[in-house]
Amino acid sequence: MSGHDSLTVKELSKKTWSDFETVLGANGGARGCWCMHWRLSIAEWMEGKGEGNKKAMKRLSQREPAPGVVVYQEDAPVAWCSLGPRSSFPRLERSPLLAEIDDEPVCAIACVLVEKKHRGSGLLPAILEAVCDYAADAGYPAAEGYPIEPRDGKRAGSDTAMTGIASAFLDAGFTEVARPRGDRPIMRRKLRTTR
Repeated sequence: MSGHDSLTVKELSKKTWSDFETVLGANGGARGCWCMHWRLSIAEWMEGKGEGNKKAMKRLSQREPAPGVVVYQEDAPVAWCSLGPRSSFPRLERSPLLAEIDDEPVCAIACVLVEKKHRGSGLLPAILEAVCDYAADAGYPAAEGYPIEPRDGKRAGSDTAMTGIASAFLDAGFTEVARPRGDRPIMRRKLRTTR
């Protein structure tokens, strides 16, 4: 069973923590990140690499709003998505490359990590669809992503692919709103809010 219908989204919390660990694997994503890359300064991130970053994310997972969502296919965790207002990602806010393009209050999709066994399975657009539904329910007017667009014939490495791949964002109804660098579009999708 594939497609959007079979995917569900749950906020990262005590209950879903072990599923988050499953998706991120023993390394915590790329190089001991535990998805703290956009949330810490580079010095703090380097210092926390591995266990420290994991603890920092565990603390965030016990707060409101949740720092992100685990995406499930049937009952299996297949992806992690780090999201929230841009202000919850200080390094994104400071990034000259991915600077804010206007003041629309977007749901920033800072990271999308697909669990190893499911990579290359074409699930990413459906994962993004499910995440957009979640953001719409949370009242965001738009979702914004910062994917990589690998040059023809090139594949994105795991530490650059963490922000997602541009073609999957296009497939999920996002459009490019800026391109600060050749391989880094900023993409956005208007959300039908249900509030």
